[in-house]
Amino acid sequence: MKITEEPIVNYEISYAIVKANLISDYKIEVTFSDGKTKTIDFEPFLSKCQHPSIRKYLNPNTFKQFKIVHGNLNWNDFDMIFPLSDLRKGEIS
Repeated sequence: MKITEEPIVNYEISYAIVKANLISDYKIEVTFSDGKTKTIDFEPFLSKCQHPSIRKYLNPNTFKQFKIVHGNLNWNDFDMIFPLSDLRKGEIS
């Protein structure tokens, strides 16, 4: 007999991104469903990253092609995406 334990996961999302505006080449102002607004500077993250699939977003024209998908910022069909909790803090790493 095989017994497996399912981990307890809370899939309830208490907030989502409802609006995102490009402020400058790498800064996006996001508004969450609870009204909180945060401006996130993605340039430090993009500059430090060595992976070519991420570094391509140092091109401002590529970076600005984000969309809101299921309440999160999404670039190129999940090519680049960040945890909502990090975006809400305004800090990505």
